[in-house]
Amino acid sequence: MVLEIVKYGHPALRERGEKIRQIDQTVRALAADMLETMRDAQGVGLAAQQVGRALQLFVVDVGEVEDRPSTLEIGGQLVSLEAHMPMVLINTEVQPLGEPETGPEGCLSFPEIYADITRPRQVQVQALNEEGDPVRFCCGGLLARAIQHEHDHTRGILFIDRMPRSVKTELQAELDALHAATKASLRPR
Repeated sequence: MVLEIVKYGHPALRERGEKIRQIDQTVRALAADMLETMRDAQGVGLAAQQVGRALQLFVVDVGEVEDRPSTLEIGGQLVSLEAHMPMVLINTEVQPLGEPETGPEGCLSFPEIYADITRPRQVQVQALNEEGDPVRFCCGGLLARAIQHEHDHTRGILFIDRMPRSVKTELQAELDALHAATKASLRPR
């Protein structure tokens, strides 16, 4: 089922996600709905906060992206990216590796707003999948960027918080308009 993606100004986006203690059918159904929602919106990642749920859960799928390559290593070996997409990541821990890199980002909760964001080029990830099995891998490129972006969401951090002040100032009118429209839509009628 395609869920509503909340926009900037919705309080759920600033909520720190609760750790998921039991991965049951409800969690698996939410993850499946999030994947469907992400694909419907033509995104590469989606966090539970973006569908109004404050949980440590996000999904990513960069398997179809050709112009922004990704790498994936499991146990020190490069593996096929496509064989591991999509990913459902629960209670994720992310450790930065390598040098910072600046690259373009957008967010489904900020339609038509993009900026260059600096993040570590590679990350090491430890999480649980939708079956509750532990997963551990290193990744780079777009996959590393998407995971860091979505992991931030699970902690109530938005990509605008990582923008250089000058860029955020340039986008301020658009951000204010989106925030105001979202707040207005949340008021009882």
